[in-house]
Amino acid sequence: MSDQPRPQAVRITPGQAWRAGEMQPHQRHLAEETPVAFSYDGAAHAVMMATPADLEDFAVGFSLTEGIIDQPSAIRELELVPVPDGVNLRLWLEPAAAARAERRRRRLAGPVGCGLCGIESLAEANRALPEVTAQPRFTPTQLTNAMAQLAALQPLNQQTRAVHAAALWTPSAGIVAVREDVGRHNALDKLAGALARGGLSPASGILLLTSRVSVEMVQKAASIGAPVIAAISAPTALAVRLAEQAGITLAAIVRGHEFELFTHPNRIDGKAKADVA
Repeated sequence: MSDQPRPQAVRITPGQAWRAGEMQPHQRHLAEETPVAFSYDGAAHAVMMATPADLEDFAVGFSLTEGIIDQPSAIRELELVPVPDGVNLRLWLEPAAAARAERRRRRLAGPVGCGLCGIESLAEANRALPEVTAQPRFTPTQLTNAMAQLAALQPLNQQTRAVHAAALWTPSAGIVAVREDVGRHNALDKLAGALARGGLSPASGILLLTSRVSVEMVQKAASIGAPVIAAISAPTALAVRLAEQAGITLAAIVRGHEFELFTHPNRIDGKAKADVA
């Protein structure tokens, strides 16, 4: 065990601010960014820059969305070890998962903006996604109301204005889980881990994202069986193509009472008007 304390997710940092025509002493809550190193059965796998909060969820969720494990029980042991330079997440796996980890080992550090760094081939970057077959249906009002509820449940962002969130909303319980991180894909991995550890399935709900929808976000959503993605910002063109292939309903630019629907509109029960010319 390490005697090193866990790093803080938020730090109060002194500085100066130009206010009312003069420079004034100022303090700001800043989101921390920490190297988090994953190892499986003693072998280094990846280093991700992440917010040092909910790291057990991160360990489980990253392992799930990377296809290393198919359920949390494939992890025999999980150890979180703070060190002076960051945090080590040490996982010991059941034999089948250990073999997958060996095949998918990454060799490069991943910055917060990159969810595909260090993979070894173009084919791996464009790996086939599982088809999401769950067919829940939601009204446009449910979707926009779900997104509107999210801001109040983001304590790190309320302090720092600098982190992303991923959340799951269900018709029966509202928002059941939220995770935050400086990296959008880390936030989704943390959510995936929290859901898996809590025995919760995204199959009947809406996956809420406060970021743009890039390719790795669709890949991770498909890997956990999320049928609907709703995001504040726009998707990339490749993300739309992948969502179409994976059977995922992709709604984006969710602002106020409006949004744009890009793929599989059958899950959103709205009455369509004539096409825009």
